[in-house]
Amino acid sequence: MRAFVLGGSGLVGRAVSRRLLSAGWDVDIVGRDAARLPVDLVEQGVGFTAADRSDTSAVGAAFGGGADLLVDCVCYTAKHALDLVALADAADSTVMISSKAVYADAAGRHSNSAEPPRFDGPVPESQLTVAPGDMDFNSGQGYGPNKVAAEHVLLDSGLPVTVLRPSKIHGEGARPARTWVFVKRVLDRRPVVLHAHGGRGVDHPSAAVNIAALVETVAARPGRRILNIADRDAPSGAEIARVVAHHLDHQWDEILLGDDAGSPLGWHPWDRRHPVVLDTAAALGLGYSPVGDFASTAPAEIDWLVSLTGIDGGARLPAAHDWSVEGAFGRAFDYAAEDGFLAGRRQPGPTPSGRATPHRPR
Repeated sequence: MRAFVLGGSGLVGRAVSRRLLSAGWDVDIVGRDAARLPVDLVEQGVGFTAADRSDTSAVGAAFGGGADLLVDCVCYTAKHALDLVALADAADSTVMISSKAVYADAAGRHSNSAEPPRFDGPVPESQLTVAPGDMDFNSGQGYGPNKVAAEHVLLDSGLPVTVLRPSKIHGEGARPARTWVFVKRVLDRRPVVLHAHGGRGVDHPSAAVNIAALVETVAARPGRRILNIADRDAPSGAEIARVVAHHLDHQWDEILLGDDAGSPLGWHPWDRRHPVVLDTAAALGLGYSPVGDFASTAPAEIDWLVSLTGIDGGARLPAAHDWSVEGAFGRAFDYAAEDGFLAGRRQPGPTPSGRATPHRPR
């Protein structure tokens, strides 16, 4: 069986390629930079074509006469989707990686809106979406609308296309790697970790290896459908920090801040006042079996990040892998502000959240 993966050297693409190779598939991938292709994929004989996704001639030549499975990890616009349809006609099953950013609540709020969404419970595939659009897909307001437009093109084609909607994706090769906000704190030997809103924030993570497992499932069951894909658990920000600390054998005190604590103290990428959890019943109903929960799949990203730093303390990521992580997450590393806050706390006494002395994770 042959699989053809667009964006195969990225986070999701490499996980999909590894999964299929281990199952005996022949895998050919397209990526912009051969330097980003993991060595293990090269050693396993994956085919690689260096080309931009928009170079339809190069992509078409690499695709050749067709494939049993076509996977697009870098389909962001209606134009991308039209290019994919031209290939999908010669594929038994096609998978497009979309995003939970398409979902909107009853008031029209979405993941990237100024005011975060407030869903009534786990979000099913039938949830309202933002309207399709063609503004800059690299912008917060344009990302979701462009994904919706791409989904419409693919599903309206009548071809057996499965649209997968993951949440916050994690794994080796993540850009940005969100666990860095806690990994860096460990490498910097911070004795405490502050959590905004009591550490209760939940924004469902999706392991790349779980996405790959679902891709393999739908490859054997071609169809025209939309499926949510996320980890089988939805840990809070505090629980994610504990996973990182435990894996790296680090101990710190937790400071659970109250809802009135000044920003950006305690901020992290999963800090949601209202939880965002995906309903994955439809995927499970197809026979999909998750590789693992967050705690068992997160070490892939954690260990990869540690390997990139190459130092025991004062950790920074190399420029080639930074992808503005320091800039995007810089507010998570304002240690001076944290130290000033901690110095002003009365000891002993309750934390600002009203809880007793926070526990030390083991």
